[in-house]
Amino acid sequence: MTFEELRVVVVVYTTAIVPIIILLNLHLRDRLPRSILKIYLSTFLICALGWELWFTYGLYAGDPVDLRRSEVLNQLIPKNINWLMNSLADAGTISLGGILLTGKLMGSDRTVFNQWNIGAFLILLIWCISQNILVEMFLYYDQLAVGKDLSWAPLAPTGPWMNPVLFQYGDRTITLHGQVPWLLMTPILYFITMHFGRKE
Repeated sequence: MTFEELRVVVVVYTTAIVPIIILLNLHLRDRLPRSILKIYLSTFLICALGWELWFTYGLYAGDPVDLRRSEVLNQLIPKNINWLMNSLADAGTISLGGILLTGKLMGSDRTVFNQWNIGAFLILLIWCISQNILVEMFLYYDQLAVGKDLSWAPLAPTGPWMNPVLFQYGDRTITLHGQVPWLLMTPILYFITMHFGRKE
Protein backbone atom coordinates (compact mmCIF):
# COMPACT_ATOMS: atom_id res chain seq x y z
CA MET A 1 0.00 0.00 0.00
CA THR A 2 1.31 3.42 -0.93
CA PHE A 3 1.11 6.49 1.29
CA GLU A 4 -1.48 7.96 -1.11
CA GLU A 5 -3.68 4.88 -0.73
CA LEU A 6 -3.32 4.94 3.05
CA ARG A 7 -4.30 8.60 3.07
CA VAL A 8 -7.44 7.89 1.04
CA VAL A 9 -8.47 5.07 3.39
CA VAL A 10 -7.88 7.12 6.55
CA VAL A 11 -9.69 10.20 5.21
CA VAL A 12 -12.67 8.23 3.87
CA TYR A 13 -13.30 6.32 7.09
CA THR A 14 -12.52 9.25 9.39
CA THR A 15 -14.81 11.72 7.62
CA ALA A 16 -17.60 9.14 7.56
CA ILE A 17 -17.34 7.81 11.12
CA VAL A 18 -16.19 10.74 13.29
CA PRO A 19 -19.40 12.78 12.70
CA ILE A 20 -21.47 9.76 13.77
CA ILE A 21 -19.45 9.49 16.99
CA ILE A 22 -19.91 13.21 17.65
CA LEU A 23 -23.65 13.03 16.96
CA LEU A 24 -24.07 9.97 19.19
CA ASN A 25 -22.12 11.66 21.97
CA LEU A 26 -24.29 14.77 21.73
CA HIS A 27 -27.43 12.64 21.66
CA LEU A 28 -26.40 10.67 24.74
CA ARG A 29 -25.78 13.95 26.57
CA ASP A 30 -29.17 15.24 25.35
CA ARG A 31 -27.47 18.10 23.49
CA LEU A 32 -28.35 17.15 19.92
CA PRO A 33 -31.13 19.29 18.44
CA ARG A 34 -33.60 17.17 16.52
CA SER A 35 -33.22 19.45 13.53
CA ILE A 36 -29.53 18.52 13.21
CA LEU A 37 -30.37 14.83 13.13
CA LYS A 38 -33.06 15.47 10.51
CA ILE A 39 -30.64 17.51 8.40
CA TYR A 40 -28.02 14.76 8.70
CA LEU A 41 -30.40 11.98 7.67
CA SER A 42 -31.94 14.04 4.86
CA THR A 43 -28.61 15.02 3.36
CA PHE A 44 -27.36 11.45 3.66
CA LEU A 45 -30.30 10.20 1.60
CA ILE A 46 -30.08 13.01 -0.95
CA CYS A 47 -26.34 12.52 -1.48
CA ALA A 48 -26.66 8.73 -1.66
CA LEU A 49 -29.55 8.78 -4.13
CA GLY A 50 -28.47 11.98 -5.86
CA TRP A 51 -25.01 10.86 -6.95
CA GLU A 52 -22.99 8.59 -4.65
CA LEU A 53 -24.75 5.34 -5.62
CA TRP A 54 -24.60 6.32 -9.29
CA PHE A 55 -20.90 7.24 -9.18
CA THR A 56 -19.99 4.11 -7.20
CA TYR A 57 -21.72 1.63 -9.47
CA GLY A 58 -21.42 3.56 -12.75
CA LEU A 59 -25.16 3.11 -13.20
CA TYR A 60 -25.56 5.13 -16.38
CA ALA A 61 -22.77 5.84 -18.86
CA GLY A 62 -20.03 5.79 -16.25
CA ASP A 63 -17.28 3.56 -14.93
CA PRO A 64 -17.84 1.86 -11.56
CA VAL A 65 -15.46 2.88 -8.82
CA ASP A 66 -13.64 -0.45 -8.78
CA LEU A 67 -12.49 0.18 -12.35
CA ARG A 68 -11.34 3.71 -11.54
CA ARG A 69 -9.04 2.98 -8.60
CA SER A 70 -6.35 0.59 -7.40
CA GLU A 71 -6.97 -2.95 -6.20
CA VAL A 72 -5.68 -2.00 -2.73
CA LEU A 73 -8.40 0.64 -2.40
CA ASN A 74 -10.98 -1.83 -3.70
CA GLN A 75 -10.03 -4.22 -0.91
CA LEU A 76 -9.90 -1.62 1.87
CA ILE A 77 -12.98 0.35 0.77
CA PRO A 78 -15.12 -2.25 -0.99
CA LYS A 79 -17.38 -0.98 -3.74
CA ASN A 80 -20.50 -2.00 -1.84
CA ILE A 81 -19.68 0.33 1.05
CA ASN A 82 -17.97 3.06 -0.97
CA TRP A 83 -21.24 4.91 -1.59
CA LEU A 84 -22.16 4.54 2.09
CA MET A 85 -18.87 5.98 3.37
CA ASN A 86 -19.00 8.87 0.90
CA SER A 87 -22.64 9.64 1.72
CA LEU A 88 -21.92 9.60 5.46
CA ALA A 89 -19.02 12.00 4.90
CA ASP A 90 -21.21 14.18 2.67
CA ALA A 91 -23.89 14.38 5.35
CA GLY A 92 -21.63 14.79 8.37
CA THR A 93 -18.26 16.33 7.66
CA ILE A 94 -19.31 18.34 4.63
CA SER A 95 -22.96 19.28 5.19
CA LEU A 96 -23.08 19.63 8.97
CA GLY A 97 -19.53 20.98 8.96
CA GLY A 98 -20.56 23.58 6.39
CA ILE A 99 -23.61 24.58 8.41
CA LEU A 100 -21.48 24.94 11.54
CA LEU A 101 -18.81 26.93 9.71
CA THR A 102 -21.40 29.20 8.10
CA GLY A 103 -23.07 29.87 11.44
CA LYS A 104 -19.75 30.65 13.11
CA LEU A 105 -18.61 32.98 10.32
CA MET A 106 -21.96 34.77 10.34
CA GLY A 107 -21.73 35.12 14.12
CA SER A 108 -25.07 33.56 14.89
CA ASP A 109 -24.68 29.79 14.81
CA ARG A 110 -27.88 28.18 13.50
CA THR A 111 -30.12 31.24 13.69
CA VAL A 112 -28.64 32.51 10.44
CA PHE A 113 -30.65 29.77 8.74
CA ASN A 114 -33.99 31.02 10.07
CA GLN A 115 -34.47 32.92 6.82
CA TRP A 116 -32.76 33.37 3.47
CA ASN A 117 -29.42 35.13 3.80
CA ILE A 118 -27.27 35.61 0.70
CA GLY A 119 -24.08 35.94 2.77
CA ALA A 120 -24.71 32.65 4.54
CA PHE A 121 -25.57 30.97 1.26
CA LEU A 122 -22.35 32.18 -0.38
CA ILE A 123 -20.25 30.94 2.55
CA LEU A 124 -21.94 27.55 2.33
CA LEU A 125 -21.49 27.45 -1.44
CA ILE A 126 -17.79 28.33 -1.21
CA TRP A 127 -17.34 25.65 1.45
CA CYS A 128 -19.12 22.96 -0.55
CA ILE A 129 -17.35 23.67 -3.83
CA SER A 130 -13.94 24.24 -2.22
CA GLN A 131 -13.99 20.97 -0.31
CA ASN A 132 -15.06 19.13 -3.45
CA ILE A 133 -12.23 20.64 -5.48
CA LEU A 134 -9.73 19.74 -2.75
CA VAL A 135 -11.08 16.18 -2.60
CA GLU A 136 -10.77 15.85 -6.37
CA MET A 137 -7.29 17.35 -6.47
CA PHE A 138 -5.69 15.64 -3.50
CA LEU A 139 -7.74 12.58 -2.55
CA TYR A 140 -9.59 11.07 -5.51
CA TYR A 141 -7.54 12.55 -8.34
CA ASP A 142 -6.60 9.15 -9.78
CA GLN A 143 -10.24 7.98 -9.70
CA LEU A 144 -11.47 11.09 -11.47
CA ALA A 145 -8.77 11.52 -14.08
CA VAL A 146 -9.60 12.26 -17.69
CA GLY A 147 -10.73 9.02 -19.31
CA LYS A 148 -12.39 7.70 -16.14
CA ASP A 149 -16.03 8.59 -16.57
CA LEU A 150 -18.43 9.31 -13.75
CA SER A 151 -21.99 8.16 -14.27
CA TRP A 152 -24.91 10.41 -15.00
CA ALA A 153 -26.85 10.95 -11.76
CA PRO A 154 -29.95 12.92 -10.75
CA LEU A 155 -27.77 15.59 -9.12
CA ALA A 156 -25.09 15.28 -11.80
CA PRO A 157 -27.24 15.67 -14.92
CA THR A 158 -24.40 16.80 -17.18
CA GLY A 159 -23.16 13.22 -17.27
CA PRO A 160 -19.88 12.32 -18.93
CA TRP A 161 -21.09 13.94 -22.16
CA MET A 162 -20.81 17.56 -21.02
CA ASN A 163 -17.70 17.45 -18.91
CA PRO A 164 -15.10 20.03 -19.86
CA VAL A 165 -11.93 20.36 -17.83
CA LEU A 166 -12.35 23.53 -15.77
CA PHE A 167 -8.71 23.74 -14.75
CA GLN A 168 -5.63 21.66 -14.13
CA TYR A 169 -3.17 21.47 -11.28
CA GLY A 170 -0.13 19.64 -12.56
CA ASP A 171 -1.44 16.33 -13.87
CA ARG A 172 -4.69 16.64 -11.90
CA THR A 173 -7.86 17.86 -13.52
CA ILE A 174 -11.01 19.46 -12.18
CA THR A 175 -14.00 18.86 -14.42
CA LEU A 176 -17.49 20.31 -14.59
CA HIS A 177 -19.29 17.02 -13.99
CA GLY A 178 -17.47 16.50 -10.70
CA GLN A 179 -18.58 19.92 -9.40
CA VAL A 180 -22.23 19.79 -10.42
CA PRO A 181 -23.49 17.68 -7.47
CA TRP A 182 -22.31 20.22 -4.91
CA LEU A 183 -23.45 23.16 -7.03
CA LEU A 184 -26.94 21.68 -6.91
CA MET A 185 -26.69 20.33 -3.38
CA THR A 186 -25.75 23.63 -1.75
CA PRO A 187 -29.16 25.32 -2.21
CA ILE A 188 -30.87 22.05 -1.27
CA LEU A 189 -28.79 21.88 1.91
CA TYR A 190 -29.53 25.51 2.71
CA PHE A 191 -33.27 25.07 2.34
CA ILE A 192 -33.30 21.78 4.27
CA THR A 193 -31.50 23.56 7.09
CA MET A 194 -33.99 26.44 6.99
CA HIS A 195 -36.93 24.02 6.88
CA PHE A 196 -35.93 21.88 9.84
CA GLY A 197 -34.51 24.82 11.80
CA ARG A 198 -37.83 26.65 11.67
CA LYS A 199 -39.70 23.62 12.98
CA GLU A 200 -37.59 23.34 16.12
